[in-house]
Amino acid sequence: MLKITPYLELDTEAHQLVDHVSGKKVILTFSESAVLHRLLLSSKPVCSKEELLSAGWPDRVVAVTSLTQCISTLRKKLDPYREVQLKTIARRGYQLHISTQSHVKMLAVNDAESMRAAIFDVSLLVKISGIVIALMLLVLAWYFSDYHKATQNLARWSSDEQFELQVGGLKGSAQLLFKDDAQHLHPFMWEKHLLPDTSFLSCHEDFNAFVATDGENYSMAICPGNDKEQCAGKGLINLTSVDSEPAELNLQEFVDLSSAMEQRIRYNRVMLPESTDTSGALLEHNYQADVYFPVKDELLIRADINMSLIYDSSDTGEFHSSSCITDQDCLTTPIKYKIRGKFKQYSGMIDGLKADIFQVKVEQKDLIKPDKLNDSAVRFYRDLRKRDIKDEEVYYIRIHQDHKTAVWIIPLFGQVTAWYHYERFDI
Repeated sequence: MLKITPYLELDTEAHQLVDHVSGKKVILTFSESAVLHRLLLSSKPVCSKEELLSAGWPDRVVAVTSLTQCISTLRKKLDPYREVQLKTIARRGYQLHISTQSHVKMLAVNDAESMRAAIFDVSLLVKISGIVIALMLLVLAWYFSDYHKATQNLARWSSDEQFELQVGGLKGSAQLLFKDDAQHLHPFMWEKHLLPDTSFLSCHEDFNAFVATDGENYSMAICPGNDKEQCAGKGLINLTSVDSEPAELNLQEFVDLSSAMEQRIRYNRVMLPESTDTSGALLEHNYQADVYFPVKDELLIRADINMSLIYDSSDTGEFHSSSCITDQDCLTTPIKYKIRGKFKQYSGMIDGLKADIFQVKVEQKDLIKPDKLNDSAVRFYRDLRKRDIKDEEVYYIRIHQDHKTAVWIIPLFGQVTAWYHYERFDI
């Protein structure tokens, strides 16, 4: 047994965590047990990925994503023990941080003197019981708080590596984001939907990109240009694959087609209701993106997404979202889905990436059924119908913003990541 905290131990032979307060045992895989063991015994403040790969997978050659997935699962199993934090140290490795103040340390009365005091001194026992009950109430209040729900939602995402992405004959850096235990994190999972094209993007020397997956959808948000800090907002490309079969999308043809689709009448407009409180000057933060869903041998589906945030304090306000779904030949008349509600904004980190998460408590939903629905759009309409029935509280994550653009992860057909145009309006 290897002690982690006064009440929590690692059984390296049985590969399990033993909680001596609750009597609970948490089963670990061999790799999880070996990685945690190495972190506990390491004399260095940070363990490198190579060191942990060697411990968790001895005499085997595995991809770094195996360690990433192992760390993600291990974090979930350690989550109930808040004093034990498994931290990612960017470009160096991982660090195990154990707080010296355990929230149940007062229950660990293992020495004889403490045992006698607890038995014979009734007032001490009463005091301890009162403190424990108060702590339990505080823990319960924290656990069911909006803050905890928001941070838990953010904690399901990881972003601890970048990789090289090839788009239209040009190679650029892409920031990877993935949810929970999503697998298949190789660039091929995004690149396979694009046909090789050596001429597209040839007028640029570089691009910035975010690629993300929730385990089912694979999103690609691309901003052409050389500026690593600011996106010019021109030529943004947002693609999300909802099918595992390669879509065989020709990017040059896609650009021409998407331009034609976007030049048609935009049905999607967020109209602020007359009941909105307009006492004093209000500022609307508006985000708009066109996201495309390529599927092999099917019509190209476009989602015109418009979101507006109107703050009434530094971190709360009104949220309005409207998504309009059409296909390239207008065989599907617009499917429109609108959400209105109150938001609360929290800030946090996805590994080393700063992020803002917006908890939206839905007050109004509107789903407009189309007169015509092409087969290519059926799956999208069904997903919106399901959301229209279920969604009462939703989360939107902003992972990048500059003065012209922003990158969001939003709950639409699963989780969709896209690069948005950003504007501010006085209303």
